[in-house]
Amino acid sequence: MGLLQLSLWIIGIFTLVSGIVGVSNIMFITVKERTHEFGIRKALGAKPRAIYKLIVAESIAITTLFGYIGMVSGVAATEWMNKAYGSTSIDLGSESVTMFIDPTVDISIAIGATLLLIIAGTLAGLFPARKAANVRG
Repeated sequence: MGLLQLSLWIIGIFTLVSGIVGVSNIMFITVKERTHEFGIRKALGAKPRAIYKLIVAESIAITTLFGYIGMVSGVAATEWMNKAYGSTSIDLGSESVTMFIDPTVDISIAIGATLLLIIAGTLAGLFPARKAANVRG
């Protein structure tokens, strides 16, 4: 069981890192496409800090929204697996084992994952936000 849990942690960490890279790339493309907008904002008096906050907020919003969709999808998949295979037994010869017995996730883990997701969204937006804030007005 310990090896399985370690494997799940490693997969989860790599998934989070790839998500950060993906969101960061999306934000870099957004910054590149909106360079003229940021230049106009700065010409009209926007401070670099305001543009920085805008990009970081967009990054957090993207990761929070799609992270929530991912968590809801995960819960739905778990519930489906419980309904479809929850009562299925495997005969091991001397004993019979049920495949899934009410799979659940602790609320503290869900809250921790949400906070980690928000932190990851912030990290994913920092470099693109700095690039956007350095646009000349």
